[in-house]
Amino acid sequence: MRFITISSRHLRLAAASLATATALLTLTPGAAQAHHGFDDFDTDRLYYISGTVSDVRWGEPHSYFTVTVNSDMPADTPELDLPEQLQAPEDSGPIDAAPSYSGSHDALAVTIAPPSFTGMWGLDRPLEDGERVEAVGYVGESHDDEFRPVVFWVEDGNPVNQVLGSELPATPLPTPYPEGDAPAESSSTDTDQDVPTASESDATSPVAVWATLGAALLVVIIAGAVYMRARSRRG
Repeated sequence: MRFITISSRHLRLAAASLATATALLTLTPGAAQAHHGFDDFDTDRLYYISGTVSDVRWGEPHSYFTVTVNSDMPADTPELDLPEQLQAPEDSGPIDAAPSYSGSHDALAVTIAPPSFTGMWGLDRPLEDGERVEAVGYVGESHDDEFRPVVFWVEDGNPVNQVLGSELPATPLPTPYPEGDAPAESSSTDTDQDVPTASESDATSPVAVWATLGAALLVVIIAGAVYMRARSRRG
């Protein structure tokens, strides 16, 4: 019987490969979630909206649609089921207390996560024109005709988590919000959303991120196996 002796150098190589793979597993999900951040939205204030969907564009790196806002919304978020991940008081409290949108726009351009994430967090199909939705989220800071939900509900009442995790990206101000801080009318009269091009958005989509991770891990495994086999033959 042949015994393979593994030297300390071999052990160091294996440890380095394992560390590399672990770093990829640790960093990549964070990068993917950052890609779907809320940087251009006012995370100090949550608002509730309800309305009818139109102009659906479903795909990577984000999905988009327009919501024609109802004129008879309640004063604040009605009683709705929340995703399990957002039921902690620090999350559910601000969502439940979010006042209805009172800005000047009759329609809002809504950005959500792409199908690769939305399918895992409550919605495995494209929205349809004419469908009714409800949502709680943030108004855009530089474009106040844009809206980014933290959660939205489709016609069957199913909640769709858009935080892609278990906590809000920031702690909103307590309600009622300070006077004069409701979303104001945009200086632009164009309410159509500009869909970011590949050069304007993060070029790394979730699919590409995970594909890169898988390829890197596969290379590490194959390289390690080939190296160990060659060493064993020489031994």
